Amino acid sequence: MSKKIFIDGGCSFTYGSELKHRHNSWSYRLHSQLGTPSFVSTAKPGSSNSGIARRVFQEVSKHDAKDIECVAVMWTFYTRYDWAMHEHEDLDDKRWTSITPWDTNISNNERHMGLVGSEVEQEKWKKREELMRDTGVRSFADAIYRHASNPYHEIYLSWKSIIWLQNILEKKGIRYMFTLADNSLFYSINDRHKDKDKLMEALHDEIDFTKWFSFGERMMGFNQWASLNGYQYATTHPLDESHDDAVKLMLPAFEKIIGGKQ
Repeated sequence: MSKKIFIDGGCSFTYGSELKHRHNSWSYRLHSQLGTPSFVSTAKPGSSNSGIARRVFQEVSKHDAKDIECVAVMWTFYTRYDWAMHEHEDLDDKRWTSITPWDTNISNNERHMGLVGSEVEQEKWKKREELMRDTGVRSFADAIYRHASNPYHEIYLSWKSIIWLQNILEKKGIRYMFTLADNSLFYSINDRHKDKDKLMEALHDEIDFTKWFSFGERMMGFNQWASLNGYQYATTHPLDESHDDAVKLMLPAFEKIIGGKQ
């Protein structure tokens, strides 16, 4: 069997939240450009970087590596977590949950202001809050962000997940391209996270940036690029035109990194 599966990974910016159709997302458009017969999306709104890596790995492990044309991943904000909880039928694979700052009582006002004007998104978050309470995740999320959350640890976990997936794909000989939604994963304004200490510098050096696409200087992310260039947003997501234009920017790098069909 020839290679024919395109697998994506990411959060809501890859999932296609608030688009007219999910097939208008940047990843599906890249799949169409490449012409692969099969498209498998592992993207999920609210995903953390460790959750993105986990779901891509789970999908890749279902297939013979020679049947996978390529993998495209858009990494997300470092402030999110992926956690294995006690089994519950409503959790991801009855075990896993994403945890974000918006899942806490601390961020109630920020979440409310972010969703003003969209009854659809407000209803989604209402259902999510019910799930978080039923599974016991809400109180756990409050404890994490109140007592343990900090940028250093979250960036460290994100980079470990990126390197973990990178090395698996390279070991299996699967072609891939990484990009990102927001450059806070690598920068705090102009300061580089890798300059924090020798550990972070060494970890950063393990990332193969020759397989990455960025939307501008200092690893600009898709969401930053869309906002900077005035693309229309729904509530918290840029709409269809931004995904279309993003692919036009990404395509030359994608073709160079992926190398065309094999």
